[in-house]
Amino acid sequence: MFHRFMILALVTVLGASATVAVTACGSASSTATQSGTGATSGAGAVPKAHPQVIDPTAGQQAAVVTPSDPVGDVNAHAPPLSQVRQELREEFIAVRTNSASYIDPLQFVSRWERTDQGVDAQLPVGAPILAPCRVKILGIEPNWYAGQPLVYFELLDGSDAGKVQYVAEEITDIAPAGTILQQGQAIARYAPSGTAIEYGWSTLNGITLAKATTGYEEGQITPAGTAMRNWLNSLGAGAGPWPPA
Repeated sequence: MFHRFMILALVTVLGASATVAVTACGSASSTATQSGTGATSGAGAVPKAHPQVIDPTAGQQAAVVTPSDPVGDVNAHAPPLSQVRQELREEFIAVRTNSASYIDPLQFVSRWERTDQGVDAQLPVGAPILAPCRVKILGIEPNWYAGQPLVYFELLDGSDAGKVQYVAEEITDIAPAGTILQQGQAIARYAPSGTAIEYGWSTLNGITLAKATTGYEEGQITPAGTAMRNWLNSLGAGAGPWPPA
């Protein structure tokens, strides 16, 4: 009887110790999860920048640097225009205009630069280029400039529904072709190195609207680029005029 009592007491003590150990492990796991969540919503968030317009030398392009993220393959070859055109037309959706509104896709700009084919700008590393409305990613050209990519996307809502825009150069984490993004979702993010971004109007033929309409020479201010700057300013981007007044 005495032996049975000692065995029962030992089992009870061991069971209580195991319960304490399991409880302690659960508490540690719970604390780590909460800590991770806090880091994501706090320190990991992209800060709001304070845009400032600068005036670079006419025709000057930012220095080309070797991508480290990578922002593109410097040894890549751009696909033939016929292939790009086919990819865009395969993904294109015939949509009607509607009364939906747009948001500024470049809300984190730290420096506005020139108007040329589109609008040039710099952002903090990792900052998103946002979908101004529902958009469909039509295609990605991996080597558009200096080994850096360009992504074409179609606006699916608003008064410009059915029109094609692009963002190019210092971008990474690009949404795949065929993806439909909701307003405010990231089309791409600003890469750690490159030649800043260019945001503009495109055509369904795989060339920028500037080249398709008036042609383009390096550094030239085009009507298509000016139209894009006006479009961004109408959404509160604060890009100002170009050249600056």
